[in-house]
Amino acid sequence: MSPEGGGSRYQTPPASELHRLLWTKKGSSNHMDEVQPRIYIGDMYAAKDKRTLQAHLITHVLNAADGKFNVNTGPSFYRDTRITYYGVEAHDMPSFNLSPFFYPAANFIKNALSSPTGKVLVHCARGISRSATLALAYLMMKEELTLVDAVTVVCRSRNILPNVGFLNQLCLLDSALLLQRKTPP
Repeated sequence: MSPEGGGSRYQTPPASELHRLLWTKKGSSNHMDEVQPRIYIGDMYAAKDKRTLQAHLITHVLNAADGKFNVNTGPSFYRDTRITYYGVEAHDMPSFNLSPFFYPAANFIKNALSSPTGKVLVHCARGISRSATLALAYLMMKEELTLVDAVTVVCRSRNILPNVGFLNQLCLLDSALLLQRKTPP
């Protein structure tokens, strides 16, 4: 399904096909897993464990479940560390539009990795839907992976399951990025 693959033309799969791909469980379900060099996806327990974050040399935290009724950490929680914080107040519901946060989140991750020692934890409550969606969007937008390739890369290290609404939003992003890459500047 890769665009480089033996002359075959990649097309964005429907969300139902992605579900099948996501159910091939190879990854783990730890509190925090490195899914790409220096990019971790995790849950609220990892996000609140400053010792573990410091042991992994995490420099940036992207909370995809920010807010009073979600994982309420925020910049003040990390004030006694050198961690840079970015919060997205998202709800893990198929009707929630997470796509307006794709570019700001991807830019935050890219900025974190611009330093040779930068490491970023992208987390939500359980580390499988909101955080995974934002990490996949980053891989698609900044690393120029297709959605299928991004899912394959992440699932090697972590079990994820974005809700169907988020999968549909990633499919739209994938189609838009494919079209953008085919169109000359």
